[in-house]
This record gives sequence, C-alpha cells and structure tokens, in this order.
Amino acid sequence: MPEVETHAMRPRPIEVRALPGFRIWVRFADGSEGTVDLTHLVGVGVFAAFKQPGFDRAFVSPDAQTVTWPGELDLDPDVLYAKATGVAIPRSDAA
Repeated sequence: MPEVETHAMRPRPIEVRALPGFRIWVRFADGSEGTVDLTHLVGVGVFAAFKQPGFDRAFVSPDAQTVTWPGELDLDPDVLYAKATGVAIPRSDAA
C-alpha cells in the first residue's frame, strides 16, 4: 500500500469581521490574525452572491469550521490561514 503524506490541519478561524472593499479580518485558534482581500472572487461563480447585500453577514460556522455566509457559502480555512498570515500551504508532491 502506498504511503500517503499528510500535513497537520491549519488553525481554524474563530472570529471574523467583514471590512469595506470585500475584505475580511480573521482571527485563528492559534491567536494569529490578518486581513484577506476577496475582491478577486466577487462575481465569480458562487461568489456572485458577494455582489448582493449581505457580505457583512460573514460568520464562523462551528460545523464547517471556517468563514461562512448565509446560503452555505464558505471559504477553505487552510487558504484563509495562508492568505491572512503569509504562511504557505505545504505542497504535496504526491501525484
């Protein structure tokens, strides 16, 4: 059986605030925090919803363990951590 490389989960978001200009401020379980610019997502696919009122209703879902908006729109918590802290996501060389 081939060996599968795994990496530890990044700390999960515990607090979020929507900011002007389609940005969010996020605090993580390890105490780190940062601002993430989401303007590149506005109007793209499911993120077309960001064009509608409600972007400021972002919250941390205990079930999804990430930043979520009404309508079950959420963001990958590992990517959020990387964007907010500048800590790169480890590459998996497994193909």
